Amino acid sequence: MVQPKLRVTLLTGRTIEQGVGKEQGKSSHGYFEACSMVYMDAEDMKKLGVRNNTNVLVTTPNGSVVLKAVKYTRGSTPGLIYIPYGPWANAIVSDSTTSIGMPSFKGTPAEVEAAPDKPVLSMKELFKSQFGR
Repeated sequence: MVQPKLRVTLLTGRTIEQGVGKEQGKSSHGYFEACSMVYMDAEDMKKLGVRNNTNVLVTTPNGSVVLKAVKYTRGSTPGLIYIPYGPWANAIVSDSTTSIGMPSFKGTPAEVEAAPDKPVLSMKELFKSQFGR
């Protein structure tokens, strides 16, 4: 039975692809492809009825963003999602630094739902939606 939403824990961090994309330039297609996605457990994807490279909406207490769901192939990670560092992850992690100067990029409660008809915003579109310019 397909679920409309799945409660998960969000982790963010570096990936090889994100690093390569950053070297190509943050306005490059490679950076967009590497950072505007979310790794998900294969069984969690089945629960939502989403296939590899289908758009999903990720919502946290800090906001929402549409990302491309990519099946995590290195093992089973039920209940966890992983977004590479970049503007798309930054849009939904807390900006609170709790007096240490760095926000927490790990352990954010989140919900994921299928969003096949919603587009993944370009960096320019994302900034406009976040900052109004």
